[in-house]
Amino acid sequence: MTRIALLDYGMGNLHSAAKALEHVGATVDVTNDPKLIAQADKIVFPGVGAMRDCIQGMQDAGIDEVVRNAAFNKPVLAICVGMQALLERSEENGGSGALGIFKGTVKRFPDFDGLKVPHMGWNQVHQQDSSHPMWNNIPQDARFYFVHSFYVEPEDQNLVAASCNYGLEFCTAIHQENLFATQFHPEKSHTAGLQLLKNFVEWKI
Repeated sequence: MTRIALLDYGMGNLHSAAKALEHVGATVDVTNDPKLIAQADKIVFPGVGAMRDCIQGMQDAGIDEVVRNAAFNKPVLAICVGMQALLERSEENGGSGALGIFKGTVKRFPDFDGLKVPHMGWNQVHQQDSSHPMWNNIPQDARFYFVHSFYVEPEDQNLVAASCNYGLEFCTAIHQENLFATQFHPEKSHTAGLQLLKNFVEWKI
């Protein structure tokens, strides 16, 4: 059975994510222990709240370097602020540094007439490459659940795995080799979200 380290650094919706992963067949360790993280088959990197607090929580738990290393040597799924933390910098709090695994910036949604920020609720996700194994058995333009005020803008557009529209077209998933990340919350996205988590558990790199 696939053993997944669900990173606990005080900034994730860990209970629902753990239950969803267990539901699709994984054994889950909710942990900030670098040894357990290193021993896991795969890693899920969740995050909610402010970027600065997210990065500080990782540094306090001593797992920021573990994540940087894992991003290049085992399957990783990053969710919401976990995805945003993979980039270099966020506009949040007047500017905040992130992990810098990918070049790019995290930007706040502009104030469009009639659109509330945060972007909250269900929205269609358009897959850039439906042949990616993480999209197996998920219909094109399936709906997923979002809660966020900021979105990622990677410098390399080849990283974009999916996009979504909320006043503007924005990147909602990125991928590179063994890493996949989503702005939406698969653990809150019912059938499509559970399928994506199942795909991650079964993903062969």
